Amino acid sequence: SGRHSKVVTRFPPEPNGYLHIGHAKAIHVDFGIAQDYGGLTNLRMDDTNPTTEDMEYVQAILADVRWLGFEPDRLTYASDCFEEFHRWAIHLIEQGKAYVDSQTEDQIRENRGSVSVPGTPSPYRDRSVRENLDLFARMRAGEFEAGEHVLRAKLDMASPNMLMRDPLLYRIRKVEHYRTGDEWPIYPLYDYAHPLTDALEGITHSLCSLEFDNNREVYDWVVDNTVNGAGRPHQYEFSRLQLDYTVLSKRKLITLVKSGKVSGWDDPRMPTIAGLRRRGVTPAAVRDFANRVGVTKVNTRTDPALLEYSIREDLNRQAPRMLAVTDPLPVTISNHPGTPLELMAPLWPEDIGKPGERSLAFGSEIVIERADFSENPPKGFKRLSPGEAVRLRHGPVIRCDGVEHDADGNATRLICSWWPDSIGANPEGVRVRGAIHWLDAKSAVPAEFRLYDRLFSVPDPDAGDDWLDHLNPDSLQVRHGFVEPGLATEAGGRYQFERLGYFWQDPQDSRPGALVFNRIVTLKDSWARQEARDAGTAQPVKGKGRRQEPREAVAEAEQVFDADTLAFAGAEGLEPSVAAVLLGSEGLADYYRQALAALPGQQSEIANWLVNEIVREAKGGSALDLPLGPAGLAELISLVSDGSISLRTAKELFAELVTDGGSAKALVEERGLAQVSDEAELRDIIGALLRDNPGQVQAWLGGKTGLSGFFVGQLMKSTGGRANPQLARRLVEEALEASR
Repeated sequence: SGRHSKVVTRFPPEPNGYLHIGHAKAIHVDFGIAQDYGGLTNLRMDDTNPTTEDMEYVQAILADVRWLGFEPDRLTYASDCFEEFHRWAIHLIEQGKAYVDSQTEDQIRENRGSVSVPGTPSPYRDRSVRENLDLFARMRAGEFEAGEHVLRAKLDMASPNMLMRDPLLYRIRKVEHYRTGDEWPIYPLYDYAHPLTDALEGITHSLCSLEFDNNREVYDWVVDNTVNGAGRPHQYEFSRLQLDYTVLSKRKLITLVKSGKVSGWDDPRMPTIAGLRRRGVTPAAVRDFANRVGVTKVNTRTDPALLEYSIREDLNRQAPRMLAVTDPLPVTISNHPGTPLELMAPLWPEDIGKPGERSLAFGSEIVIERADFSENPPKGFKRLSPGEAVRLRHGPVIRCDGVEHDADGNATRLICSWWPDSIGANPEGVRVRGAIHWLDAKSAVPAEFRLYDRLFSVPDPDAGDDWLDHLNPDSLQVRHGFVEPGLATEAGGRYQFERLGYFWQDPQDSRPGALVFNRIVTLKDSWARQEARDAGTAQPVKGKGRRQEPREAVAEAEQVFDADTLAFAGAEGLEPSVAAVLLGSEGLADYYRQALAALPGQQSEIANWLVNEIVREAKGGSALDLPLGPAGLAELISLVSDGSISLRTAKELFAELVTDGGSAKALVEERGLAQVSDEAELRDIIGALLRDNPGQVQAWLGGKTGLSGFFVGQLMKSTGGRANPQLARRLVEEALEASR
């Protein structure tokens, strides 16, 4: 409408603690909306309460914002406006719109009334302007002690909005401020300073959480009666993030830190951004999570499984696969020739499509995970037990022939034998129970493993006063084991330790010779499985409002495999976990074969759609009974493979086709959904965008490389979302580089 020439937002934390995952959502919204519209975002410290604020928190906040990938256009402080706040307070007194109240805090609270009872005016409400100016000046001079006087707006003590019943504007606090020292004995209240700072900074869109909905009337009054409404931003409220199995109250987080329940603000179990960073979570995963949570006007709780899903999706394609043993049980290979054999193992599974491999030594002494052995195995146990055979990951098949024990009867060493011809094939006539991970005992490197889990054992620890009673005693388990020798000198990388989870070296405590690995996230949602066991149900229990996300179906498959599964996986070039799902669901293997006949050479793509999408839609029935048949799915996959449509469009079409049937190709043509992949056409649009936004181009050239996302977003809008996203980003970056 032309009301504003540029969008200006702000992220306004109070520097009285470290930022947490809820703030990450707010940062994503505040900075993201400004980027979408080519605007600016201020990072503002709302530092008007000297009793709780500290420069340590300021520095931590700035580091967290930058770590998330956002660079503020301006770093500002509310405390820089103290003189301005004071001047406008005097203006309000002179206009008869504010007065000094000498009631006690309890009296003010009591006289405010209730929702059904109007408030009682203060006996000091009708003081003269002269008396109010005098008292306020003496408050400023430090003559009075805290609690003797406050400055209040003179509004409406009968207002249905309780916040409009003469809200406090200033109070006495004889506390040193971390920036202004003891210069000010009085400090403005948030509801006065916050909107006034917005106006003074030229904020156009004030984005905040739902609990500030009623504050809007106060904010508007403050701006209208100080700067005459100039620069009054429009306020938009959205739901704040509430995450199950954690607390996000700063007061409670401070309690956890000060009471020693956690090791500090960056304890990897904490929901703080610093904690997530130290745990090994990437900023991309946090941004993806914030995007998935979205913006709503309804307060809901979010299952942390959604955050864990974003983390797994991010790490899956960037974390090479390695072997580690966290609770070692020694194994002697009795018929080993003595000289270690060199085995080759891939760094990446086939569906990732990245090259790379590493060598594994296989000597006469190895270690396996203690949990992978049982002398008295329960029914269905598919790991190592006396007389049974298993495959070593990327290695041969071994059989347990004997067990050594300590005085208490605990297994201390296994005596096993191996089949030299079993590398890559099962020995003839031998039943292989599954596959387990292992390490060569002589070449493995000692390491400490910190296994982090959810900090609380109940979904809503805030529900009662006894929240500390719900701390999860198993939120941290420390184990000592081994990793592959190639990790002895590596630093900073993230890895998937096969069958164990995603890990990275602790950035503070790990060092060569004393490696420490933090578990970032497990390979699957073990909490859902535990809930299912507790409830006595056969199927995993899903979180509230949570659908099973891609790759979770694979994760639900047991991570050890029988001979038939391994044979099928080898023949098709699939991961054993994927093959296990295909063979374990009714009609899925036949569906796979028919789809592959229609689309030869696409084994991985077809299998991924089956285990991530089709198996869920079948709901326990036969996949072949779905309206979307194998040929129809093959047609949909081919449209993605040849670049005709994006994966996002394919998922949207799939939701319709799996219910109603039909042809994906026909729907794409009918609705004009084909991707724009013509480079010449896209370059023309990008050229026009760069010409129309010279300020953003100069900012990018000046180092704000995140603005490339703005141009990609504008390009997507210009093409109705049909530009090929990968091609769009490449062409935008090429055009920006060419403008240097």
